[in-house]
Amino acid sequence: MNEQGRSPGPSELNVLGEALQPCSHDPLTGFFRTGFCAAGPDHAAVHLVCIAVSDVFLAYSKSVGNDLTTPMPQFAFPGLVEGNRWCLVAGRWMQAHVAGMAPRVYLRATNQAVLGLVPLNLLKSYALDLN
Repeated sequence: MNEQGRSPGPSELNVLGEALQPCSHDPLTGFFRTGFCAAGPDHAAVHLVCIAVSDVFLAYSKSVGNDLTTPMPQFAFPGLVEGNRWCLVAGRWMQAHVAGMAPRVYLRATNQAVLGLVPLNLLKSYALDLN
């Protein structure tokens, strides 16, 4: 919870300048495990990109040392499977993009704070929720 007693996420903005939408409550995602890709009151959290998890991305991520499939209950992490939505660390998303393996994204649930690292036009090219 932040100093106003609200959990991080709902009061933050997405990359489109709108209210940040939840990414996933099942599995519960986000650095603060609120379901939002929230940066938090000090903008310290970097789990900002809401992705559509695919088997291809999971295999790539594991190949570069970030195993997202193995459950780690001690961190309230269930392990991911294709079809999940998840708040991914912005730098990890960019790393996957450079390798040609970036997952698709949900812009309305991707935090505006990511724009310091990832250009909006690049995110739009991966968007699943852009009409």
